[in-house]
Amino acid sequence: MKRSTMLAAAVLSGVAALSGCASNQQPQQIGYISNDSSTYGTIDQIVVMQPRGTSGVGAVTGGLIGGLLGNQVGGGGGRAVATAAGAIGGAVVGNNVESNRNAGKEEYQITVRMDNGDTRIIQQDSVYDLRVGNRVRLIDGRLYRY
Repeated sequence: MKRSTMLAAAVLSGVAALSGCASNQQPQQIGYISNDSSTYGTIDQIVVMQPRGTSGVGAVTGGLIGGLLGNQVGGGGGRAVATAAGAIGGAVVGNNVESNRNAGKEEYQITVRMDNGDTRIIQQDSVYDLRVGNRVRLIDGRLYRY
């Protein structure tokens, strides 16, 4: 019993001694610059990107839905014709829906010469009042006049 008490006392004193070595210092931030030259620059070029076409997802989805609806009509050979007609009609309608959804969405590719010498190309859905030669700031992947 005496031996276990001494062992416990030795372990506790060792833990206490080691805990005194722990550091209370906070890590320092290294390299933080509030006016980072990699976020400021000048617009060199603005290009209007052509709207994207269709990906085919609308046609495939429309074809599947049209085929399923066509399969519900008629029986025998008439059902097969209705299924094929529904699939073709659905594909055409689905492709048109996807095309109309993407219409009018212009994207702009803006080339910026950053203050640190880098050149960055940013794609945005609008340019608002941005013009070639404007000073800009890049924040979260978007350009703003500075």
